Amino acid sequence: MSKKENIFSRSLKELKSTRCLALTALLIAINIALDLLGLTIKLPPNLRIGFGFLCNAAVGMLFGPVVGMMAGVCTDVLGYFAGNLTMGAYFPGYTLTAIVGGLFWGLWLYPRKLSIWRAVGAKACINLFCNIGLNTLWLTITGGKAMSALLALRVPKNLLMLPIEAALLYFGMKLVLRLYHALPGTVETKHTAKNNSL
Repeated sequence: MSKKENIFSRSLKELKSTRCLALTALLIAINIALDLLGLTIKLPPNLRIGFGFLCNAAVGMLFGPVVGMMAGVCTDVLGYFAGNLTMGAYFPGYTLTAIVGGLFWGLWLYPRKLSIWRAVGAKACINLFCNIGLNTLWLTITGGKAMSALLALRVPKNLLMLPIEAALLYFGMKLVLRLYHALPGTVETKHTAKNNSL
């Protein structure tokens, strides 16, 4: 319990940093731009991989679950208003999904702990709880479709996408860490540097 409290309090302290605020705002803007542009990789059969989740993961990895959850709210709400011409009425359930996603990214990857197993674990939690669980529930409520019919489509899709998205997450976050460490004034503790080498 104390370890989780430590992670949350440490993440909350990140909000005092100008670097945290600036990079989080930049990643939110990139995420919204990617969604608006519809940049995806199309794979057979009718599968698409978007890149927006990498921005959310980067926020959680760099600055923790508190900042990740706040970024999730901002990304969802600002993304809704930015794409309002093509979207229906605002539904707060998707904002809750974004908050839970930010929590998972922070719990699995913060403080800048990256390994292939952490990437797989984080993406598996996102796919299971957010994509299959919460988003299916919201689609049932807003679309009036039977949950069983939606699950029959969404479960196989998320299982097929998991290894591809986990690999994309791992290599994407390695690049993010490299760029983050290259920023002027970045000071990393020996503990964090040791964790990243594992």
